Amino acid sequence: MLLHTLNCAAQSDAFRDCLRTAAGEDTIVLIGEGVYRALPGSACRRALDASPAHVVALDTDTEAAGMAQRLNGLALVDMDGLVALSERYPRQIAWF
Repeated sequence: MLLHTLNCAAQSDAFRDCLRTAAGEDTIVLIGEGVYRALPGSACRRALDASPAHVVALDTDTEAAGMAQRLNGLALVDMDGLVALSERYPRQIAWF
């Protein structure tokens, strides 16, 4: 059971490694540059949608990127929600 925070470019090995290691009981939180991976219709979004992990995006980062209205059903989490997730999961991996 892991909490993954994903803040990287699509071409990054970290993006592929995160998706490869994420399991069904894990949560991936898209932060910073990671929110761009959620663009609907992109290969990255398809990969995220196919992941067995629960995928969410940090609301303030999606708003800053101008993507809050473009995520087509991807769940958003606020800072309090991110803190709650970090308390729920015993381990966290930050992907950059």
